[in-house]
Amino acid sequence: MNQKQHTVLITGASRGIGKATAQLFASKGYQVAVNYHQSAQEAHQLVEELSPLCPTLAIKADVSDRSQVDAMVKEVHNQLGPIDVLINNAGIAKQALFTDFTLEQWQRMFDVNVTGMFHCCQAVLPGMIHQKAGKIINLSSVWGITGASCEVPYSATKAAVIGMTKALAKELGPSGIQVNCVAPGVIDTDMNGMLDDNTIQCLKEETPLGTIGTPEDIAQTIFFLASDNAKFITGQVISPNGGFVI
Repeated sequence: MNQKQHTVLITGASRGIGKATAQLFASKGYQVAVNYHQSAQEAHQLVEELSPLCPTLAIKADVSDRSQVDAMVKEVHNQLGPIDVLINNAGIAKQALFTDFTLEQWQRMFDVNVTGMFHCCQAVLPGMIHQKAGKIINLSSVWGITGASCEVPYSATKAAVIGMTKALAKELGPSGIQVNCVAPGVIDTDMNGMLDDNTIQCLKEETPLGTIGTPEDIAQTIFFLASDNAKFITGQVISPNGGFVI
């Protein structure tokens, strides 16, 4: 373990990719701040699981609300110290015909998936700039690269995540801060739990590796980008997708 115990803040960390990422970072000696919005029980259970491994904290905040994000970052700083790694994982999705989406649904998806990332980045950056170091890892999706029928708003938000990642990496590079993006393929999470068995089988067959990914697969990619092994990588989009999109 490094002499300084690093702190990671993971948004939407109570389940799925966020949970697997929290578990991995804890096993590597990080202090872990587990953000959640509605899944309080799951978040506190995760903290209880991780607490023997490292100092950890469950903290409620709706990332689309700037005042809640600012309060969250202040609490993490007070309890665990400066934030070294920010993982913008919180997100929502909905499948529907584009013509059936309401303006409110469209706006809510952008508020969480894009504006939430904006709030979290702005909240942690003063500390990272002061330290002249930091890692920001944003979660996009393979649909942010290719687009998906019946997921137009979601695809649009995830494409925005990619654009923001690339631009912010250029702006923050001189401050020693790396910004990268992970764009997962089809992953076995609650978000994809709405898909029936036939659809899942078709997706497996469309994937050259013949399977869909796990949250742990994505957590490993995220941890790589946060590690010293990725110290010369910034502004990049890594898509662990089993060959689904090449």
